[in-house]
Amino acid sequence: MRIAILSRDSKLYSTRRLVEAGESRGHTVDVIDTLHCYMDITSNNPTVRYKGAPLPQYDAIIPRIGSSITFYGTSVVRQFEMMGTFCVNESVAISRSRDKLRSLQLLSRKGIGLPRTGFAHHPDKIDDLLKNVGGAPVVIKLLEGTQGIGVVLAETTKAAESIIEAFMGLKANILVQEFIKEAGGADIRCFVVGDKVVAAMKRQAAPGEFRSNLHRGGEAEIVRLSPAERKTAVDAAKTMGLGLCGVDILRSNNGPVVMEVNSSPGLEGIEMATGKDVAGMIYEHIEKSAKPNKTRTKGKG
Repeated sequence: MRIAILSRDSKLYSTRRLVEAGESRGHTVDVIDTLHCYMDITSNNPTVRYKGAPLPQYDAIIPRIGSSITFYGTSVVRQFEMMGTFCVNESVAISRSRDKLRSLQLLSRKGIGLPRTGFAHHPDKIDDLLKNVGGAPVVIKLLEGTQGIGVVLAETTKAAESIIEAFMGLKANILVQEFIKEAGGADIRCFVVGDKVVAAMKRQAAPGEFRSNLHRGGEAEIVRLSPAERKTAVDAAKTMGLGLCGVDILRSNNGPVVMEVNSSPGLEGIEMATGKDVAGMIYEHIEKSAKPNKTRTKGKG
């Protein structure tokens, strides 16, 4: 098969592993810089051009679309969809997962476990907003934040009010969520490919830190999932319409709750922690699923 990886940097661990895994299975794998693609949008012959020439017809596309280029990146993915190319993650599914509020609303509609969450535009109802998520301590998140950036723990009501007012004064969109104290600063990254969890790791926050992101000094180890955790991760991926994603869950007193669904999860942490060939499993999914004009996104929103 001929497969393209949409990635801005061929030297990144995830991109290199995907190239190695694909070539070891006999595939031709090209790395295409997403921002250097440009599109010929016509009714009868849509194409994607790159470095002065049309790209060949690929059997499958693996999008590695960073959050900073979501708009243009999903436009490129959508163009490949118009050409009948199988995309591991489709444009609408990537867009859903990048919008934190939208994704939480979709997960809630499907009855998937979530932390109590509030969203408001104006600060005049901060006290009621805090009360509805259970009161302090609360976690305050920028909707546009990634890798733990723009996530603040407010331990008291007064601190929460000050932080919310400051963010709203900057015209920032924020979510306010209950703090899951019993998680102990740890979350679980479930790596979903197709319709199953292929690997999972527990990420423990560094001392004095409540964010467990590996970029912020967290440590990872292999973890055994409960049936409920496995089902929650798979259901979350299906709700987003993603064929490949990382689902971050917390262990709460009320069962697993989803914190985020990441449409472009890194491979380094999960492969190092579990010792599994996750990149190879992605190609197994492509080999079984890639057919011309086949799409996986069924839902709306």
